[in-house]
Amino acid sequence: MTQVEGTPVWFELTTPDPQGAADFLAAVAGWQVAPSPVAEHGGYLLAGPDLANGVAGLMAPPPGAPQAHRWTLNLATADVDRAVERVVSLGGSCRFGPMDIPHVGRFALVADPQGIAFNLLSGPGADTSRAFAQARGDTIGRGVWIELATPDPDGAFAFYGALFGWEKAGAMPMGEMGDYAFIGGAGDVRPGAVMSSTATGAPPRWNWYVHVADIDAAVATATARGGTLIQGPDPIPGGDYSANILDPHGIQLGLVGARRSGVAA
Repeated sequence: MTQVEGTPVWFELTTPDPQGAADFLAAVAGWQVAPSPVAEHGGYLLAGPDLANGVAGLMAPPPGAPQAHRWTLNLATADVDRAVERVVSLGGSCRFGPMDIPHVGRFALVADPQGIAFNLLSGPGADTSRAFAQARGDTIGRGVWIELATPDPDGAFAFYGALFGWEKAGAMPMGEMGDYAFIGGAGDVRPGAVMSSTATGAPPRWNWYVHVADIDAAVATATARGGTLIQGPDPIPGGDYSANILDPHGIQLGLVGARRSGVAA
């Protein structure tokens, strides 16, 4: 796939209940969900605003694999094997792979020097993933922001800068919680931000935000279906609001959207 290095190109949920997660996310994010048509994918569920524009995959942990229930970011790279070598040389680790996925591409599960996991992914063709986009408009149901909580923000910028060319592109001071530092990439790429997990108390992890049509309706749907609101909705630049929820299995997901339900700001 032709994508700028480090661009989020897929989001993957490992969960003890893929079908339950599918029902929850279809209601909250407005997604359509269907099994992958590829037999080798073993019942892997594909999800997105429509089935022609997938955003995420839902799966149970493979037999014998660690029972890690979480969302994992897939970040684009032109050469997975070379990128894995670079990760290791920069103090990170390779936890699985590299390996080929039939009809998808090549991937590896790696971790940065602080132990925070993500996938490296390269596709087999020239198609561009539409799982992530920052320009508002036709982005409902797609990822629009990523967020790294890490005990070492400076170390993270050094690592991801060497790996993907990212740099610190300004910051929003958060008082005792430190800076919310924006990621700058090649060209106009501004995929997200980095913050201190130590100062904020957030668990070290990559989080991501899906664009919803109505932030209050999405939160209400999530809580009605067994989820938990842990932050927000809070105003963000541009007029939208952000919130973070836990699904019924305690797995975090960010939401971004407008207020359309008449709730006072």
